[in-house]
Amino acid sequence: MTEPVTLRVIHGNPTPEELAAATAVLLARRAARLHAAPARLPRRRSSWRMVVSYQPPAAWASVSAS
Repeated sequence: MTEPVTLRVIHGNPTPEELAAATAVLLARRAARLHAAPARLPRRRSSWRMVVSYQPPAAWASVSAS
């Protein structure tokens, strides 16, 4: 279960201090989340990819006409 997160919305033109404070809070929360649950890191995708060929619409007309 995740803890509720409260974010402060900054309207208008935030000062550099406001942006720095908000960034520090977000980075600290992210670091804490990654440290607390390292097993929840995203899995690597398999290297297998389905081959998909793309044919532009002009090619469709030539195939359906034959």
